[in-house]
Amino acid sequence: MELELGLQLLVQGLPAIAQIFTALQEERLAAIKHEQAKEVHQFKSDEFGEKSPENRHLQKWRREQEIAAYHRETVLQLVEAGREIVQKYPEYQQFIENWPLKLLPSQFLTQPPDNAPKPLRIFLAPIKIQGNDYSPEKIADWELNLAQSLREFLGKNYPLNSQQRPVEFIAKAWKNQEFEQETSIKALFEVLKFEPTLILELEIIGKHLNLRIAYWGIAEPTYSYQTIISQFPYLEMVYAATKNRALQWRETANKLLAAGVSLAEVQELGGDNVKNLEILEKELKWQQLGIVTQDLNLPYQCNEEDWQCLWQWLISYYCFLAGWIADLHHLINYKLTPVLPEISSDIKQESQEKLLGICLSFYGDLFSKWENEAPEKLLEISAKLANSLTVLPDKSWARDRVNYAIKFWLQQKQIPLEGSNVSLETVQSLITAKDRIFLENIKVCLQAIGDESCLNQVCRLLTVLEDLSSKNTAIEKSQTSLITIPNHLSAITKIPNDLKVDNISIIQTLNGHSGKASSVAVSHDGNTLASGDDDNTIKLWHLGTGELLHTLNGNCGRVLAINVSPDGQILASSHRTSDRSCIKIWQLQTGELIRTLAGHHKWIYSLAISPDGKTLISGSHKIKTWHLETGEPLHSIPGHNKWVYSLAISPDGEKFASSGGDKTVKIWHLQSGELIHNLEGHFDWVRSVVISPDGEMLASGSDDNTIKLWHLNTGKLLRTFMGHSDWVLSLAFSPDGKTLISGSKDNTIRFWHLETGKLLGTFTGHKKWVYSLAVSPDGQTFASGSEDKTVKIWRAL
Repeated sequence: MELELGLQLLVQGLPAIAQIFTALQEERLAAIKHEQAKEVHQFKSDEFGEKSPENRHLQKWRREQEIAAYHRETVLQLVEAGREIVQKYPEYQQFIENWPLKLLPSQFLTQPPDNAPKPLRIFLAPIKIQGNDYSPEKIADWELNLAQSLREFLGKNYPLNSQQRPVEFIAKAWKNQEFEQETSIKALFEVLKFEPTLILELEIIGKHLNLRIAYWGIAEPTYSYQTIISQFPYLEMVYAATKNRALQWRETANKLLAAGVSLAEVQELGGDNVKNLEILEKELKWQQLGIVTQDLNLPYQCNEEDWQCLWQWLISYYCFLAGWIADLHHLINYKLTPVLPEISSDIKQESQEKLLGICLSFYGDLFSKWENEAPEKLLEISAKLANSLTVLPDKSWARDRVNYAIKFWLQQKQIPLEGSNVSLETVQSLITAKDRIFLENIKVCLQAIGDESCLNQVCRLLTVLEDLSSKNTAIEKSQTSLITIPNHLSAITKIPNDLKVDNISIIQTLNGHSGKASSVAVSHDGNTLASGDDDNTIKLWHLGTGELLHTLNGNCGRVLAINVSPDGQILASSHRTSDRSCIKIWQLQTGELIRTLAGHHKWIYSLAISPDGKTLISGSHKIKTWHLETGEPLHSIPGHNKWVYSLAISPDGEKFASSGGDKTVKIWHLQSGELIHNLEGHFDWVRSVVISPDGEMLASGSDDNTIKLWHLNTGKLLRTFMGHSDWVLSLAFSPDGKTLISGSKDNTIRFWHLETGKLLGTFTGHKKWVYSLAVSPDGQTFASGSEDKTVKIWRAL
């Protein structure tokens, strides 16, 4: 209350202080006179009624004296209150001068809805630069880039409207660029100390960079202000990108010279690469002579692409820090499982493993303190955390967490641990139906890390639980049991082509992957199913029997996308590692690697092969086309300004569609690369795009939870399908073009009638996100790949 009064006084100035003081005094005097009148009236009626005139005169004089004394005391109190207000005026003025934000405190001190967690508030402080000549425009661009990327990351993984892990991100809140960092942080803390807050602060001094954070939780006594990265030589990273660009240009220049292009024309085409290459070759020679070149002021000419390497690195750090502290806030205060390990693959950070190691070490220390405080909640969190860690390349972290969870579970059952062995019979006698969810989570984790011995024991325990209730057994079998199909049965059993949604059921669950099944594809003859996942492998299965035919590996990196050629001979796949991205071309029947295509600088999220099998299209931040038989690059199309998540080619091979993180769908001429239509209508990333078998329509699925149907030739929006409660990640048309199938982050698969938009059916066989879908040519069998590390084969029986 005092703070708000002080702010009001400062706005109105000194005259307002006098006015408020006068008003307060007049109000108090009016109250005094009112009480005085009441007391005089009472005095007259009680004391003077039957008394003598002398007594009445004496009593009246005494009352007047008491009122006068009371009045004098009141006036003195008002004068003292006014003096205190005037004395505090400089303090209020100094507070306003040091208040760093454009927004007032009252705009922050809001109460979240009932039962909703209090959000973590994240501020992005202005970049502070000393000793460099960077223009204000460039600094503003950098801040905008950081803010936009961090906003997208938090909006995707920690949305403010979430009932689970809300985070409120505020950028551009500072009044100006000039401020004293800790002074401003202290001013914020004094007002927002009951609001969990994180401030990310970047400082560039000369050739070095510092990254600091300030943080305080709910009602903490003080704030923490720490330097996370100190004296980082950021220019070395920029120069490294410049040098790499020069080396790539050297290869291109040699090819141009070999093709007969004149040296003068080559140098003109090279731009600043020519000068940078000369400097680099000198530097390399000097290094061979033992000269230390790091201290030399070599005049490399860096462009915006080189700087992007630095800012992408910084963005990754910002996202990682924000995600970690958001996880800690919701873990400590609301006992919610951290999600950063699960989403960390989206953060392109070279020191990712080291950072995750620090996070997990802290979680371990934290869990040990909760063992007596909240054991049941700790069991749930430990199992979920172990599961989320299975997506990481290093399975030892998941193994450590699952071992801890099992040990703690046994301790809660008061089962004595004899070395590393526990009597299975003892455990069987103590488990109850409440243990099912925990054991299911542990089972999935053990499958992912490949601990067969422990997995067998957990499966036996689950079998015991199944036997406790015949009703639960029937439900469980209807959802998860595997149906064995005779080996001689072909995937293309001659069934009427009219799809009966009511008769669809799971016929196989393929558990061969240890990571999420991010992509699936079916060969044209309907016999072979290909699936790729985060364990760096592609598996080839017989679609009818579920038999594993081949496993394609070769240390390629995590599989992002796969596609099969129309003749069923070629499989294309894209892979990513921490430092590169490439496309692999395989012989589908034998699993032999034919060639590797390198050309993208960023991860390749989508692939498509033309109907004639001659052209391959790949999508990263740019779209590239390739001659599939020779591997020769044909076109590079910079149409999207974000990731290209999906590609689809029309049946006649004349057009193709792309969708991406810029919330658009684009339609192109395949041969020329010319843009035909730019389709805008989605409000979030467009994850999937497919073209109908007749080439008339295009469907797109988005993170805005909707599917949109467009006319391919005109770009006209025909219909919007709404029904999923979360992101639409995958789409597929039935071969007859009458049905659209969608897979979602809400773990469901849905069937839609294309003409009416009616929802035909919802299927819930997966336990996690449905990333990919593929339909057999006869339309009676389809496959789905999920984050639950399974591929399921469904059939209309």
